[in-house]
Amino acid sequence: MNALMESQNVRIALDLNEFERFVTQRNPTKIAVIVDENTHEHCYPLLKPFLPTEHLLIEIQSGEQNKTLTTCSHIWQQMTDYAMDRKGMVINLGGGVIGDMGGFCATTYKRGIDFIQMPTTLLSQVDASVGGKLGIDFQQFKNHIGTFKIPNLVYIYIPFLQTLSARQLLSGYAEVIKHCLIADADKWQTLQQSNYHTLDWQDIVQHSVAVKAQVVDTDPYERGLRKILNFGHTIGHAIESYYLTDDQRALLHGEAIAIGMMCEAYLAQQKGFIGESDLNRITQYIDKLYPTLTIKDEEVAAIAQLTRQDKKNEGGKIQCTLLEQVGKANFNQPITLNEVSQALQWYQGL
Repeated sequence: MNALMESQNVRIALDLNEFERFVTQRNPTKIAVIVDENTHEHCYPLLKPFLPTEHLLIEIQSGEQNKTLTTCSHIWQQMTDYAMDRKGMVINLGGGVIGDMGGFCATTYKRGIDFIQMPTTLLSQVDASVGGKLGIDFQQFKNHIGTFKIPNLVYIYIPFLQTLSARQLLSGYAEVIKHCLIADADKWQTLQQSNYHTLDWQDIVQHSVAVKAQVVDTDPYERGLRKILNFGHTIGHAIESYYLTDDQRALLHGEAIAIGMMCEAYLAQQKGFIGESDLNRITQYIDKLYPTLTIKDEEVAAIAQLTRQDKKNEGGKIQCTLLEQVGKANFNQPITLNEVSQALQWYQGL
């Protein structure tokens, strides 16, 4: 086990035996398993034989639009009705929404109880479940309310990926691309030369978790270096937030981050950090994998305005993570609303 993964309590496995041993040794008084309608149907049946017979199943509705205080109240109420005490345990069986929100509920219930992240999507396996970021959205702002807390265990069961749709799998892959662009130029080269449809997902997950664990171990509370993990997210989060309530045009997280990475790579090129050839390779690789979003002219300014609420901002300045070169990123790079708008207009012209 990689020491950095150990520090983040991460296990990557092809079976559920170690998970069962961990829960047995922890011996919680009561267990609540949080699922959505998808993980209830596809993942819970795989996990159930490894759980104590008596446990509470809390089902919430899937989707980023449900990552709210209202849903938290539903979860807390069920935990309260079940009379869970401080020796209880929450198991979050789902993607980033369940991991973020379920962990937040666990760390705030009776001032904090044990919780396990069991990420079921590629996105949550390679990114969201590792590093202890927990939270919910507030109004139109992503992850506006939250905490930092390393889970008691992050159990990454690779076969859960077989339950995903092609769109969900591709969404998670955006974070894989991100990890390579900010920290591993050689792996980025390998990805470009590989066939996406024949990738070794266990290798992909192990690499991404190792990259993130190394960064998070150095800067657990995002005071500095950890901000490089937000490459693509300043503009990407703004795009995701803007279309969140539009049923016809809503994007998955990774789809929005893919666009954000292209736009922020463009800004890096405009500022002289990376060359045009690097920008072209990044753009061409991402553009061939992900659907193109049509951004209307009148939407550009509104999307740009949403970047003013980004959590990395300081002193009223929009702070972005930009590539210094492929495989290395710089955080706290100031950008303007006008530059955000220019990047979005550049993307429109691709």
